[in-house]
Amino acid sequence: MPRFPGLTALCLATSLFSAALAAPAPQSTPPGDASDPPGASGSLTGSESLLGPGGEPVNPADSAIVKDYDLVPGQKASADLGLYLDFTKAQNPQPIRGQSGGLDGGPRNYDYERINSDLFAPPGTDSGDVANALWPMGLSHNRGGKPSNAGFARQQNVAVLPAATAMAGVDMALAPHAYRELHWHKASEWSYIMNGSVRIQSVNENGETFVDDLNAGDVWFFPPGIPHSIQAFDQGTEFLLVFDDGSFSEENTFLVSETLARNPIDVLAKDFRTDVSAFNNIPQDQLYIFPGTPAPTNISAQNTTGPAGVLPISQSYSYHFSQQAPYEVPGGSVKIIDPTTFPIASSFSAALVTVKPGAMREIHWHLTSDEWNFFLAGTARITIFQAPESSRTFDFQAGDVGYIPVPEAHYIENTGDEDVVFLEVLQAPKFTDVSVAQWLGLTPPQIVKDTLKLSDDVIANLPKFKQYIAPGNTNLTTTNFTDTRVDADASAPDRRRRRV
Repeated sequence: MPRFPGLTALCLATSLFSAALAAPAPQSTPPGDASDPPGASGSLTGSESLLGPGGEPVNPADSAIVKDYDLVPGQKASADLGLYLDFTKAQNPQPIRGQSGGLDGGPRNYDYERINSDLFAPPGTDSGDVANALWPMGLSHNRGGKPSNAGFARQQNVAVLPAATAMAGVDMALAPHAYRELHWHKASEWSYIMNGSVRIQSVNENGETFVDDLNAGDVWFFPPGIPHSIQAFDQGTEFLLVFDDGSFSEENTFLVSETLARNPIDVLAKDFRTDVSAFNNIPQDQLYIFPGTPAPTNISAQNTTGPAGVLPISQSYSYHFSQQAPYEVPGGSVKIIDPTTFPIASSFSAALVTVKPGAMREIHWHLTSDEWNFFLAGTARITIFQAPESSRTFDFQAGDVGYIPVPEAHYIENTGDEDVVFLEVLQAPKFTDVSVAQWLGLTPPQIVKDTLKLSDDVIANLPKFKQYIAPGNTNLTTTNFTDTRVDADASAPDRRRRRV
């Protein structure tokens, strides 16, 4: 054994370290050697000589000045007027309002800027930060039904619109005779048919059955956990589904095909009181949306019942909303459906609103529910006011989803030359709102004058009724609307909310 073992180990380590220092240092691979792909040249990185002062002189030919652009009507007006700017035909729209904004030379996505003029060149009254309130269904992933182009589904939820925490939406289409597979959900399902017609069928927890045929404009509702199916008739169908959970996903639907495929076959045979061979041909994967045979024209042929009978009419899962006459007001019309007339949908209230060109859904807010919108036709804009001092304006067109958290004030203005039609969906036992104009019209004039410094004439003409829709002018640069006034004290029956 060495007399000084520690010293021996130290000498050995020193020798190894010296040998390592003597070895040639690893070399970086120079550009152009065998490790580069064919055709490569140059260097991936620059040198330290590029750091700090000493670069090339400023190049006067490299300019960010934009010379070739056009301004649209209303763009030179004061930014605080907030006139709608129609960029749809502008070749090179610019983010300018009055003295606000500047010139944008790009790179840019002109198509987005043209249809979102109030984000690109916001009104001067927009302030602070407001969560995004717009999602185009056209940007949602489409899941196709198969085979034979059976249909599709695309959705909006918090994954794409984070502010929409209370509701999610699905746009679904079924080809002629196609099915949305037998299924159920954890969330409630409220639906509005946009096109075509369907037959819906369901069984509740008591064994009571339900079947009905619905057309465009009709509504159905299925409570959580209630199994049901949907089948299109000869002309196919497209419908909206609204769920009372912002995190809802179509991918998490409980399907009958998966229910059977994910249970032991022996258990299925025991449950159905048959032999295991009966399940030789069951689907091995989910059907989701798939082709079907035509439903019998006579609905009674599918009215299967058991000892519990059929679902009582008072608990009906459908409402023939298409047959309800609208409530007409200057500037448009409104149709309301809520648990007052559709009891089974105990937490869903909705309005189908039509706003004529130049008019607007009046400034309002809701008391207890966020608002989920879907635009069925036309173009519109919404300004959302969020306390204490933030606001933002968004532009919408057919196929877009809007979302406004409670109790943020907002309006919906028609910005096009055709009617704008949209759904206004709430999670509430009754459709209600607070109208800003009516609120001030029913507040003692002295209080309004002391607070807002409005003239006696303006205060005297504030409406004491709910307008729902305020008429306007198709010339969107109009700034005087005194000719649209009506009797502020009107209280005739045709001014009252009407249900049909």
